[in-house]
Amino acid sequence: MQGQDGERDRRGARNGGEAQAGAPACGSSAEVPAGAPDAEPRRGRPRSAAAERAILDAVIALLEAGEPLAGLSIERIARTAGVGKATIYRRWSGKEELFVDVVRDMEPTDPPVSGTAGLADLRVMLESLRTRGLAQRSSVLLVNIFAQMKSHPKLWEEYHGTVIAPRRVAMLEAVRRAVAAGELRDDLDVELIDDLFVGPMLVRTVHRPDAPLPDDLADRIITALLQGLAPAARV
Repeated sequence: MQGQDGERDRRGARNGGEAQAGAPACGSSAEVPAGAPDAEPRRGRPRSAAAERAILDAVIALLEAGEPLAGLSIERIARTAGVGKATIYRRWSGKEELFVDVVRDMEPTDPPVSGTAGLADLRVMLESLRTRGLAQRSSVLLVNIFAQMKSHPKLWEEYHGTVIAPRRVAMLEAVRRAVAAGELRDDLDVELIDDLFVGPMLVRTVHRPDAPLPDDLADRIITALLQGLAPAARV
């Protein structure tokens, strides 16, 4: 794993100095009560990419220093970032939404898919799952964050709803396109087909942290499923 400064620079370069856009959030926090002096409206004011970058980096710095997720307050994050609490609340409804964006900022960016292809898009998304697995293995901080997230149901629900669920929807849509194009059988439930593709990669990346993740793993999974597991018929 590269040094922390190298990781920080790489994250900033990947995002062009801006935080990634996320799906609509469901979590919230009430650390700034309605009507408080710095409870500024979240709409109608220009956003500062530099402020967002400072806030994300502040959370990462605090986590790298050993602060637990549960112990981070919006006030502490704002003070570390050099911004007001209202600046954070204009961008995130609460800590859960902010922490999810921090995790997304640290993970490899989801690659674009065509939205029209079937198997080709499935391969891109499987490869993305593999690279995220590699990133988590190489980052003690990411491993620690995910462990903490799973012990905080509200935070894990936010991550699942805004990150995992949309990825699953995208995979299911690609499966349907592959079926419609005649690339996959049309007599099987699409959710079962999706699980057959994603399952092996999840086992390698999540349940078997010591298992190899070779560059051709996505292709090998797809080939194995398309060819089937039964032995070739003897002539």
